[in-house]
Amino acid sequence: MDIIEYNSGAWDAEVERGSEWSKAVSAEEIAEAKKGDFSIILTPRKVVPRDWFPPDLSGLDILGLASGGGQQVPILAAAGARVTSFDNSRRQLEQDRIVAEREGLEIRLEQGDAADLSRFSDESFDMIWHPCSNCFMPDLKPVWQEAYRVLRKGGSMLSGFHNPFLFIFDREKDEHEGRLEVKYSLPYSDLADLEKEVLDKYKANNEPLEYGHTLEQQIGGQIDAGFVIGGLFEDYWSDEATNLNKYSPTFIATKALKL
Repeated sequence: MDIIEYNSGAWDAEVERGSEWSKAVSAEEIAEAKKGDFSIILTPRKVVPRDWFPPDLSGLDILGLASGGGQQVPILAAAGARVTSFDNSRRQLEQDRIVAEREGLEIRLEQGDAADLSRFSDESFDMIWHPCSNCFMPDLKPVWQEAYRVLRKGGSMLSGFHNPFLFIFDREKDEHEGRLEVKYSLPYSDLADLEKEVLDKYKANNEPLEYGHTLEQQIGGQIDAGFVIGGLFEDYWSDEATNLNKYSPTFIATKALKL
């Protein structure tokens, strides 16, 4: 199957279902961002440190890489940046458009695969904003390479991603029985590793299919593409989302620099 096309439609369906990652940011948050006072997340809970951003975002060219949904990209635009929202899902981009029209913001919308940024010239952006989304991408190497290519020297890429250990446990037992049972190895893929009946259920429900990339693929891949890691933090999710949350951070964020 064409996983890029499938996940595009599955995220359209997530918007229809009212996913928490598709709910438009409030007018109050936009108003605060316009005054330069904003908080924004790469991972479920922890606010990204303010010093990961330049003191003033005015005039910066920022690429929101797989970050549609009407949440983070409008905040960056309200803070003064020239923002391009690039996402695989038409409906996620539509959420950004709705907020932009509601708040009088300018946001360029582009639909496509994060592994192919060929429509953008070399060194087009000062910053890349890439919240948790590459778990829906089968191969990270071209994503990091393309991100490095379109970023200007002296720029940064802020990324969020799963702690890969999240993917070694039986998801059905975690969600429905409240217990952790190691079942899978890394790297992980819903397509390759799930039992047929479980995979068929996910596909019948039009749920996005995921990949559990290793830390070597996530952080090592950024370094191999040419980035220097200049910051890192971990974050938790919720006990309702996974029982692993009781024992370990479940997400990681990195600040990568193009020197």
